[in-house]
Amino acid sequence: MYPNNKPATFFSVKQVAEYLQLHEKKVYQLVNEGKIPGTKVTGKWLFPRELVDQWLLESSHGGVLTDRLVIVGSDDPLLYRLVMHLTQEIQDKALISYTSTGTQLGLSLLSQRKADVCGIHWGPVEESHVRHPALLQAYPAHTQWVLVRAFEREQGLIVSPEIYQQYQHNVAALLKAPIRWGIRQEGAGSQRFLLETLSQHHVELAQLQVQKVAYSERDAAAYVATKQVDIAPGSHSAAAEFGLKFLSMGWEGFDLAINRNIYFRTLFQRLTEYMQGAECKHLLGMLKGYRVERSGEIISPK
Repeated sequence: MYPNNKPATFFSVKQVAEYLQLHEKKVYQLVNEGKIPGTKVTGKWLFPRELVDQWLLESSHGGVLTDRLVIVGSDDPLLYRLVMHLTQEIQDKALISYTSTGTQLGLSLLSQRKADVCGIHWGPVEESHVRHPALLQAYPAHTQWVLVRAFEREQGLIVSPEIYQQYQHNVAALLKAPIRWGIRQEGAGSQRFLLETLSQHHVELAQLQVQKVAYSERDAAAYVATKQVDIAPGSHSAAAEFGLKFLSMGWEGFDLAINRNIYFRTLFQRLTEYMQGAECKHLLGMLKGYRVERSGEIISPK
């Protein structure tokens, strides 16, 4: 199987079938379902041996890497604080990391098994039960994912006190005013929200005086707080953290996409308990713009 008795770094379809003791047709089925880690190069499928071995371990008894949880996707102040509190509780017994990447990049990382959980928000809460599952379907691995409601949060525009005073009662005029904008990167849920808001008021993104691109909720708020921009899309909680004004545009669902196997890990279950517990209620007294009545509810599959 290996030239010169040297283990292969990458398997072909035939080699991975022999390694796993499966028929080649079964390998193609696993690829199409997004279950086995592989990549297509010049028309041929290759499977990194290291990732295949990790996939086997992860598939056994809930996985061996039960002492770590990698969270990516959309940025959120409440989720960040819950992760930090849980980290302090577990100390060096496990590792939980949370990196803000935006919704779409986070889902790509989740699909490649480079992350365990992805936070997403992609429109108003009334449509999230349709939009979020539809967004996941763009990734072959979505059949192995569970979508869990973290909370609902208020989404809108983070504005400086001066701009708020001038335009708080006239959003249509605000969107067409000659003011400095901070926007989010492509693929971020807040940028999707901004584009939809602009469309509703017949404004093009190119018409805005864009000064900065922010890569997280708090980056956007920080740009406004330091007077580098006058306005940016974001959540009520991000505005409140920096003592800024906020113009609400409605509520959205903030959900967590997670692999079925990892859903049952103790670390993730502890995180959902935090969302429903006293620590979260304490944090809600500090932050603004959250509803947690449905926290922990499985959105998809039903």
